[in-house]
Amino acid sequence: MKKLCETVGFLVFVQGAAGLLHEWFDWFRFFSVVRRVPFIGDHSLFVCIVLVVTGVAIMIASDSVKE
Repeated sequence: MKKLCETVGFLVFVQGAAGLLHEWFDWFRFFSVVRRVPFIGDHSLFVCIVLVVTGVAIMIASDSVKE
């Protein structure tokens, strides 16, 4: 269970970081899932920041999960 939480946290973090790189530098155009969600609209920068913070929080919280 701990490895699953770490993996999910890492994937959420990577999606947020890729979205931020796409917003700032126009990189990772095909890798970011955030830009493909239609109802986000103009809030994609905020959503990417939330994804990065959530990914870090999930990875930190996975340390408290017992095997």
